Amino acid sequence: MNRNLILTILVVFIVAAIGYGMSVSVHFTSEQQWTLIILLFAIYLWIATPIPTAASSLLIIALLLVFNIADSVEEAFVGFLTPALYFIFILSLVSNALVKVNVDRIFAKLLVNFSKGSPLQLIISLPIIVLTMPILLPSAVARFKIMLPLITSINDYYGYERKSVFHKYSIYLIGMVNQNATIVIFTGGGFPILAHQLVKDYGIANPSWLEWILIIGPPLWIGSIIMVLIIFYYLKALYPNNDFKKKAAINTWNQEEEKLSPKFWITLISFFAMIIVWIVSDEDKIPLILPPMLAIALYALPKMGLVTNKMVRAYDWESFLMLGASFSLGAMLMKNGTAEAIANSLIMFVPTDIGMTLKFIIIGIIVFLLRFLFIVPSAALVVIFPIVMSYADLLEIPEFPLAFLIILIVASMLVLPIHTTTTYLAFQTNILTKREQYTIGITFSLVFIVISILSALYYW
Repeated sequence: MNRNLILTILVVFIVAAIGYGMSVSVHFTSEQQWTLIILLFAIYLWIATPIPTAASSLLIIALLLVFNIADSVEEAFVGFLTPALYFIFILSLVSNALVKVNVDRIFAKLLVNFSKGSPLQLIISLPIIVLTMPILLPSAVARFKIMLPLITSINDYYGYERKSVFHKYSIYLIGMVNQNATIVIFTGGGFPILAHQLVKDYGIANPSWLEWILIIGPPLWIGSIIMVLIIFYYLKALYPNNDFKKKAAINTWNQEEEKLSPKFWITLISFFAMIIVWIVSDEDKIPLILPPMLAIALYALPKMGLVTNKMVRAYDWESFLMLGASFSLGAMLMKNGTAEAIANSLIMFVPTDIGMTLKFIIIGIIVFLLRFLFIVPSAALVVIFPIVMSYADLLEIPEFPLAFLIILIVASMLVLPIHTTTTYLAFQTNILTKREQYTIGITFSLVFIVISILSALYYW
């Protein structure tokens, strides 16, 4: 039987079962039931891709209007007003401009020289770079866009094929580990800022910048190192013919010293200026998207010629539509209370007369299941955190470890490409296969559930 047909039957069965269960056992409104059905249908469309992603994304927007989930056309397209959508687009143009002047190749050479031509040394050093970069550069998307051309150039430098184990491993690092590493500091982006604010607002704690690192850092780093090892050996087992001990090959683009033109230095200096502004400025006063917008204007000047109409037309607009539609769907889940209704119904299944270990295990699984339904991590945290925390007294669970268990599990959900932006961008490179994405994503999420539960029991 056709794979997509099997998936269709499976989704229809799940939707019917959930619809029946909601109508019988839980007080869900008709609007909430249709919202959940549309969410499940969207997940199917974006995973199985029975029709082009652009068409399926527009279909989801249409369904929001057909079933009156959105009150107006403007509300249905609210996801396309999200600054994050245009931040990704603008950083893609910045990244392409850097590639045009060979910034990626220059830094690739520096990294290769630093590793003495050994791919194995780079394999060890890249996770360290990815895990420490959030301290300097808060945006996971920005880090992804900066690192992607760099690792592609390094892969070319070694003479590996496009879908080599080294390339897959590196894409995994910047797509998944990079995303999760964001929460190591509470100034590391929207999600950790929100998490810190919730912990403070609920009177649980008011950790300083360093205290936050000490709370989140050790579990995060241990889990990430475990996952790096798992993925490295998983990929080596899948592709046993790859040789990581091979020294760097001499390719056509590094046979002679490249002359660094004035255009190169202007591009590089303006790029570092953009990063410095991100590091030292207050995001409330200088929006994160403003520096790259100004950089784009500079790169588009006739004397520079780095950003052109052709480059803009070549952008991945299919991904743009998919992300916009997913943000709209996430907004509807929040607006009509679908997410909150699901969370309330699940949390009531936790027994009060069991040991602390079992309580944390059950809550960890429930948080994982709830997070699965959300596309935007911040939206998931806004709904899940207050509901689970409201049961802390009833279940006699300490608030501090419970709060950080929720934060770490919500941040570490990377099963589907649509669960975080960088995971989706990594998947769209077509370097990782669907099998690899789901295997790695499920393993990553399960490892961090275990890490979160152990941390809640013995560390926090």
